[in-house]
Amino acid sequence: MGVIPMTAIIKVALAGVAVSWTVAGYAIWKWGPGLRKRFVRCPERKVRATVLADQREAGFGSLRVVDVKACSLLTPSHPDCSKQCQVCL
Repeated sequence: MGVIPMTAIIKVALAGVAVSWTVAGYAIWKWGPGLRKRFVRCPERKVRATVLADQREAGFGSLRVVDVKACSLLTPSHPDCSKQCQVCL
């Protein structure tokens, strides 16, 4: 019966820790705070819009949209917006 050397076990353990940290870092980067493209129904115009939402940490383990940076419905002919869609995000 073969015996696995201790160095091989340590290498496997270190590789597992490295993979875990990589997955955790990617999850924070992907779903954490920052600018995110979101889809919402505009309460003013009653149509679907694509917005760039600025998400920040509201508390431990939760995110909150604090601002809408860009909107697909904003055009030069209709530049004003009260950002009521922020409540829906």
